[in-house]
Amino acid sequence: MNKYDLIVIGAGNVGTFHAYHALTQGKSVLLIDKDSEPIEATVRNFGQVVPSGQALDTWFEYGRESLGIYKKIQAKFDITARQNGTYYFASDDEEMVLLEEARALFKIREYSSTLLSRKSCYERFPNLNSEYYKGGLFFPDEVSVEPRTMVHRLRQMLIQDFGLVFMNNTAVINCEIKNGICEVSTATNQKLFADKVAICNGHEFKILFPEIFNQSGMKICKLNMMQTYPLPEVKLNGNILSGLSIRRYDSFKSCNSYQHLQTPEWQKPYKQWGIHILFKQALNGSIIIGDSHEYADVDENAKLPLGIDMNINDLILKEAKRIMALPNWKIQNYWAGYYSQTADGGSYEYQIEDKIYISTGIGGKGMTTAAGYSRKRVEEIF
Repeated sequence: MNKYDLIVIGAGNVGTFHAYHALTQGKSVLLIDKDSEPIEATVRNFGQVVPSGQALDTWFEYGRESLGIYKKIQAKFDITARQNGTYYFASDDEEMVLLEEARALFKIREYSSTLLSRKSCYERFPNLNSEYYKGGLFFPDEVSVEPRTMVHRLRQMLIQDFGLVFMNNTAVINCEIKNGICEVSTATNQKLFADKVAICNGHEFKILFPEIFNQSGMKICKLNMMQTYPLPEVKLNGNILSGLSIRRYDSFKSCNSYQHLQTPEWQKPYKQWGIHILFKQALNGSIIIGDSHEYADVDENAKLPLGIDMNINDLILKEAKRIMALPNWKIQNYWAGYYSQTADGGSYEYQIEDKIYISTGIGGKGMTTAAGYSRKRVEEIF
């Protein structure tokens, strides 16, 4: 069989959830990836599903829908999703005011959250340095997943239960419409056919439709992250975000006090590199710490540094140690992640006739919002 209702090009979170929603509609789906399995932003992240950080009334709603999808799938098939909530910890009075205002905004949207006193913060996380935080805000419904496992488990379920066809190590070099049918050509001279094609290509812009992407205005973002050795004596249940995250995340920009927020002198290097501090403990007890943000235009991505910038990582660790007291800070690995991002923080969508649908540029929102966002795109495709 080489004719499908839908061919999805790109097997990361966005592409795989496109496949999920099409399959649950009863469509036949072929999912293609150029690598043996996804190796980019989908697996190089924290595994935090945090609608609370997303732009209100847009990406927040996709994130809230995604929570329901993760939980529905997890109830039937283990994709490592666990509801342990998200914590934001304010480091000064300005950040604490933002948390109080955000709680009111989420209450209007009937999205559960709880303000935490300093005492409550310590009781929940004894490893927090007490001189760091003024208080916190807890979102009990939010979820953690294992980023290097989740999408593979999801794909396995779709193959097993829905008949998904998956082709890996397959580079698509051309996609065009002939006589009302989409024809997909691979680097190994295969011809595949579909009624519709969804292109969910992450930050790979040189092979398919480069002339479109060079005019897109998108940027490529590089992030620095790291992971400790397992620390089984430490229990960080939930996604942990810092005062720098409160200052960066889109949801807090809707708060009245955000426009009056001052940047202390010591934070300027952190702002320069887009650093905010997140912690996420993996199932093996190791802790993922990060991250930073460096940008380049789509057609100038080679300008992003090739290596790991230890000056940036030193800044990350310096602030991380101010927040958290760990038994040791031995790092077992450092890595960089890359994703594409639109100028307005949304997504890049492009349509060729009513046959080929491009969805990319989602930025760092993929783990949180891809499930809900992809449902919307599949409804548009069909």
